[in-house]
Amino acid sequence: MTDAPRTRKSGGLRSTAEEQRARIVDSAIAGFSRAGYHATPVTEIADAAGISPAYIFRLFDGKLGLFVETVDHCYGTVAATLVEAGEAATSTTPTDILAAMSDAYVELIRDRNLIMLQVHAQSACDVPEIRDAVRRGIAQTVREVTRVSGAEPSAIQQFLAYGQLCHLIVQADLDTVNDTWAKTVTAGIRHPER
Repeated sequence: MTDAPRTRKSGGLRSTAEEQRARIVDSAIAGFSRAGYHATPVTEIADAAGISPAYIFRLFDGKLGLFVETVDHCYGTVAATLVEAGEAATSTTPTDILAAMSDAYVELIRDRNLIMLQVHAQSACDVPEIRDAVRRGIAQTVREVTRVSGAEPSAIQQFLAYGQLCHLIVQADLDTVNDTWAKTVTAGIRHPER
């Protein structure tokens, strides 16, 4: 395991503490998405990142700091993806921009780790720092979607509700259930093949 941050030296590529933080957060997304904040040991994330747990504690404010930064990164990824899709939309109507953002989000959540992490974060909102991170993420998403789409608040609310429904469908694999109740929930919602 590597413990110390590395810098660029004599032509060899070495990582900085910031690059290490990013690599650890990537490992933390996968780790925390499986078992959530409470049940994921820091040692599991450290092992996946190829470092010692002590190094995680040097770079982050403990397990809670790592989880919060991971949640912030997740929501930042969501917001950036939606902005990029909205700005690339061929139409300038709010409805069409939101549709382009929805399509981009459907593609983004092919990585189930992102939606699982969001669900685990929401379920740990009894921890004030995690609740604040979830609120920051939702606020960032709402602000960016509003700014780029120009849509009315009711359309933004519907857009977010659609996203939550997508989470439910993907997590419970409802699109594979051939029953009337499941068809009611999934009607008109398309998800890419996994």
